[in-house]
Amino acid sequence: MRAAYVAGRVREQASDWERPHNGWVSTPATRGRASGRRDDLVKLAAELFAKKGYQATTVREIADEAGILSGSLYHHFDSKESIVDEVLASFFHDLLGSYRRVVEQDGGPRQVLTGLVQAGFAALGPRRAAITVWQNDWSFLQQFERFGYLTEAEQEAEKIWVAQIEAGQRDGVFRDDIDANLTYRMIRDTIWLAVRWFRPGGRLDTAGLAEQYIKVLFDGVCVVHDGPAPPAAPRHEEEVTVRADVGERLLRGRI
Repeated sequence: MRAAYVAGRVREQASDWERPHNGWVSTPATRGRASGRRDDLVKLAAELFAKKGYQATTVREIADEAGILSGSLYHHFDSKESIVDEVLASFFHDLLGSYRRVVEQDGGPRQVLTGLVQAGFAALGPRRAAITVWQNDWSFLQQFERFGYLTEAEQEAEKIWVAQIEAGQRDGVFRDDIDANLTYRMIRDTIWLAVRWFRPGGRLDTAGLAEQYIKVLFDGVCVVHDGPAPPAAPRHEEEVTVRADVGERLLRGRI
């Protein structure tokens, strides 16, 4: 099955992308075809889309930012739509590839889920702009047939995560009273919404951020005490007497 309109390719180049049963991949010829200049333009445009929004960004603004004429931009892309296409298709290509590599390591459910969390957070740095565009402009872009693969890619990602959560439930590693799909979506939103406040060069890098989240995900925020709960503090005899008297008066309707 051939993928439709991905990676910013014009229609006649779409056959360079293939979609086997396990997801989106590109052929070596396709990946090797992109020039360094083209990659630079994609990154530059992605930053503008993330900052201003896809619809508000013009081809002229992209060209001005790149220091070229608007007409020169069309030597690399046939439209602004093709540019955002490549921004998003390359992001999902790399993200799903990283997810599959984690699963292929064939660890236990907790180990695999840990790897998936780490892969997601790792994208926050190099793919910050693409993630922002995906979140902000997905609703607009999904109306176009060309971007149908966005929904398919999201569905594939969900299947990968949910399969691991359900495997952990079957193995008794994860609680069986949680909804696997809902749990995935909570984890997903925690990771991707972090792009709005996470900034590289801060106290934690993406690996440190993932480590913090994994602690909360698996161990929670409460401290677990070993042994029985501590006994209640003893009450003074006078306090007991007063409370008993109040209780008796309440029963008799005197309070």
